Amino acid sequence: QTLLRDGKRESIMSTLFIAPSDIENGESIVCRATNKAIPSGKETSVTIDIQHPPLVNLSVEPQPVLEDNTVKFHCSAKANPAVTQYRWAKKGQVIKEASGDFYETIVDHTFFFEPVSCEVTNALGSTNISRTVDVYFGPRMATEPQSLLVDLGSDAVFNCAWTGNPSLTIVWMKRGSGVVLSNENKLTLKSVRQEDAGKYVCRAVVPRVGAGEREVTLTVNGPPIISSTQTQHALHGQKGQIKCFIRSTPPPDRIAWSWKENVLESGTSGRYTVETVSTDEGVISTLTISNIVRADFQTIYNCTAWNSFGSDTEIIRLKEQGTEMKSGAGIQAESVPMAVIIGVAVGAGVAFLVLMATIVAFCCARSQRNLKGVVSAKNDIRVEIVHKEPASGRETEEHPTIKQLMV
Repeated sequence: QTLLRDGKRESIMSTLFIAPSDIENGESIVCRATNKAIPSGKETSVTIDIQHPPLVNLSVEPQPVLEDNTVKFHCSAKANPAVTQYRWAKKGQVIKEASGDFYETIVDHTFFFEPVSCEVTNALGSTNISRTVDVYFGPRMATEPQSLLVDLGSDAVFNCAWTGNPSLTIVWMKRGSGVVLSNENKLTLKSVRQEDAGKYVCRAVVPRVGAGEREVTLTVNGPPIISSTQTQHALHGQKGQIKCFIRSTPPPDRIAWSWKENVLESGTSGRYTVETVSTDEGVISTLTISNIVRADFQTIYNCTAWNSFGSDTEIIRLKEQGTEMKSGAGIQAESVPMAVIIGVAVGAGVAFLVLMATIVAFCCARSQRNLKGVVSAKNDIRVEIVHKEPASGRETEEHPTIKQLMV
């Protein structure tokens, strides 16, 4: 309040302090002044024009969403003065095909980690906001496991890391076995043995979404291991081979065949030749014998391999091929006549019994008929005794005749 020069009038200034949040943009504020001279007073008004950088909200629909499906980003903004530009980016890289207030795209697993941002600009400044997408995706390898080469008795440690959404389950197993060795990213095998060598699988599963696996190899340094058939076959008079299969890490320094007083590592000696071939699975050493004789089937053959960790030996015998089949055929040939003989004997016995039963029945029937005839004759005979006085010799002759008839 200020008194003017005439000493009668006053000049008054009133100030109203208000925060932008307490008033809406475009709202009017009235200032009114009254005195005794003009009781109704006078007034003036002002319209508020609140200017600010963009206020931004970023939404994503739908969520959650499976990988390889479409989502829509919507960037809504309030600004005064008006918005002049929308700029979209993903992980800091500008998305040139998007320019308005929305962006539609097909999402993959990267949208789960790399946010999409919307930057809105007006004359007063810019506002940037970003969002990631709740994408469901199968296991993705984060840390690739590495194959290992370790010495016998030491520890082996594998590491395998996966990412997935929703949460995944990790399983470590040895290939060919159903035993779960670990459910962690790390698999530790203590004091490994040679039988621990092989393929191991790290498998991850996201329920109802997908699965993935990685395979690694564990190689164990140790003495050679020979695994060969202890009885092998050959034909008499032909060329024969005896094979010795060797697994060895490191590879064998020496492989030798021995039999009787002979030792042969490679090359040819008389009827014997040794050849060695390396494969992905191991080493195959072959002893070839030409013109096999009977004595070869009575000989014991030793295959021995050495490396820097030790040695292993396998005893192999050679058996004549076909002997088992011949013996089986002989038994079968002998069994057939025996069966025939037994069959014939049984048949003959049955026939004999039938014949005897027939004869007995026939004889019984005939005897009954004879008896009936005799009875009838006896009934028909009438004996008449006439008392005469013939010579005594005549009586003597007739009496036996009558007795015979009676009988």
